[in-house]
Amino acid sequence: MKKEIYSNQVPKPIGPYSQAIKSNNLIFISGQIAIDIKKGKLVAENITEETTIIMENIKHLLTESNCTFKNVVKSSIFLSNMNQFNDVNKVYEKYFKKPYPARETIEVSRLPKNVNVEISMIAISK
Repeated sequence: MKKEIYSNQVPKPIGPYSQAIKSNNLIFISGQIAIDIKKGKLVAENITEETTIIMENIKHLLTESNCTFKNVVKSSIFLSNMNQFNDVNKVYEKYFKKPYPARETIEVSRLPKNVNVEISMIAISK
């Protein structure tokens, strides 16, 4: 069984997918890009700001799921340029404490709307 998780504090999906899905006790958060709902626009000029917006959007989805970053067991990070790895890590690590979730970081040739980073996560609900 699956249930859609939706937050009006996160941008609406740009395609035929849900912001997040709960299946049993797992929360699957779709890949998030840096659409700042407060500004009503995509922010893709600065990797630090871009990553912060993504992490805040994920935080809203976790909250909507009655979870926090402590519940995250797996992250996937997609980068358009692996040279930005350290800058993304500096932002990412502010949201987690040990034990950190499992993770992979993958360089890709292109991301939706030509952003620099996209992040998805899996969490275990309380």
